[in-house]
Amino acid sequence: MADFDVLVLGGVGVDTIVRVPELSIPSGDYLPVSGVGDYVGHSGNGVALGFSALGLRTKFAALVGDDPQGELIRARYAAAGLNFVACPAPNGTPRSINLVDAAGRRFSFFDGRHPAGTLMPEDSYLPLLERAAHVHVATTQTPAVWAAARELGISTSTDIHAWDGADEWGWSLAGEADVVFLSSAAAPDRIEDIMRRIVTEGRASIVVATEGEAGSRVLARRGEDVLRFPIARPERPVVDSNGAGDAYSTAFMSRWLRGRPLPECALAGAVSGAFACGAAGTHEELITEPQLAAAVARATR
Repeated sequence: MADFDVLVLGGVGVDTIVRVPELSIPSGDYLPVSGVGDYVGHSGNGVALGFSALGLRTKFAALVGDDPQGELIRARYAAAGLNFVACPAPNGTPRSINLVDAAGRRFSFFDGRHPAGTLMPEDSYLPLLERAAHVHVATTQTPAVWAAARELGISTSTDIHAWDGADEWGWSLAGEADVVFLSSAAAPDRIEDIMRRIVTEGRASIVVATEGEAGSRVLARRGEDVLRFPIARPERPVVDSNGAGDAYSTAFMSRWLRGRPLPECALAGAVSGAFACGAAGTHEELITEPQLAAAVARATR
């Protein structure tokens, strides 16, 4: 019996969110804005908090700096009761500056901080893997995890952002995981070709591409067609799309781990993503299992 339903590895930082009228730089050199704030964010953080909110026993391990941003992260997890292991990050905690417009759309300036070749110590996560039923990898800094998971018979997933399907850093994740989530934003016209390559050349049984307002696409190894699924109608005003992709993937996976059909997984993901867009900040308001089940029921009426 595993101690954790899900082990999440890597991917935490602090987002400074700036609300702007639109995603463009106006003339001049000054623009008053309101609501600038710092939030614990990034993909591994969102997945770990999301799984935990959905009732899965979750363990999270990531590189965190000895800096004010690292302290903000530790305090957030202590308050949330998240089971977290902080690995020292000599170059500090990653950061992002995210612009969010009046419609909730986002543009992110990302400072990853960790130099190329920085790796999480294997002894910080391989012993945890032996106690987990599933591992979600949100960083390229854990290369030993794939072989270890296969040896243990543990299923794997990953979520890749801002990948055009060609850069090797993305393939090091996409080619290894059993379930692959990615955004179509970097290569919208080639996304189905990228999905087919992942299934053909990689190990994935399922590839999911999220497309914002256009919904999502899902390709299963056993199928020939890419399935398309719409977004769920938001039940409250859309104010901020930060964290919507992570909300989608955690809800999708919560159903996939139970062996549910792909349309049910995609609907849960869409409902969760829509819920996330109704809250300002990154991963500040997380959908719970009762809330998700109720919203899915309403969406199918």
